[in-house]
Amino acid sequence: MGYQITFTLNSEKVSHEVEPNKTLLKILREDFDLTGAKEGCGQGECGACTILLDGRPVNACLLLAVEAHGKEIMTIEGLSSGIELDELQTAFIESGGLQCGYCTPGMIMATKGLLIKNPHPTEEEVKESISGNLCRCTGYKKIVEAIMKIVEK
Repeated sequence: MGYQITFTLNSEKVSHEVEPNKTLLKILREDFDLTGAKEGCGQGECGACTILLDGRPVNACLLLAVEAHGKEIMTIEGLSSGIELDELQTAFIESGGLQCGYCTPGMIMATKGLLIKNPHPTEEEVKESISGNLCRCTGYKKIVEAIMKIVEK
């Protein structure tokens, strides 16, 4: 038996029937075709599934979809407007803050959550905010540079 939930997804109010055991990540990817958030570990350790829930970065693999009821969800797909990328997305590209790209959406969403809460973080606060997001390609240096580029604007 499914549950009817209503929530705001990337600025659009939606209503959706979900099974009680289905994660938010699964419905985003399978039902809404929003594949930016990835399932890396499925245990909340890698950050590849990071989205914003009411402006806070969370691991979508750890949330049941029913927990989204009444909430506001933002995914990486919701950051851009049409073909215009968000400034964080542009900074990651310009600074070389991505390689394979698997972790990039989660990194950007974790950073977006930080910048909503604190528009002028220190480099240490930036590093702490992305500490739950694993990257096996970049070594994090260019990721931090990309974020600091936005902070310093």
